[in-house]
Amino acid sequence: MARLTLHFPEDQYYYSTLLTVRVTDINSANHLGNDSMISMISEARARFMFEFGIGETKGVGPGTIITDLATTYKSEAHARDQLLFEVGVMDFNKYGGDITFRITRPSDQRLIAMAKSGFIFYDYAKAEVTSMPDYVREKFPKVNWLT
Repeated sequence: MARLTLHFPEDQYYYSTLLTVRVTDINSANHLGNDSMISMISEARARFMFEFGIGETKGVGPGTIITDLATTYKSEAHARDQLLFEVGVMDFNKYGGDITFRITRPSDQRLIAMAKSGFIFYDYAKAEVTSMPDYVREKFPKVNWLT
């Protein structure tokens, strides 16, 4: 089976946040479980979007919908580890793009995981996919565009 590899442009990380692995995030193998990592990635994404004023759901105008998630695990994380989530964007298109994540443990500079999450803009009032708002495009002028 082919393995997934994720590589992201270094100049496209715009935000970082620290999250602590909780005891309840640990699985039966005594390390951070996949389900908890997905929750932590979602929290980092929400913080990033809030910081840049990108609504996830709105009554009027566009919000976002996550379309997919790919994650590669490089090292284990354990209870009480602080993890640094560096968040970026790439591969914009008319309707959305990808949010990228590099997750490391600052105490030993160990790479824990890489992840990439697709998103689209969605008009919840009209119940339809909509174009990326200009204000989002303007916040990230160096991001590549796919046609």
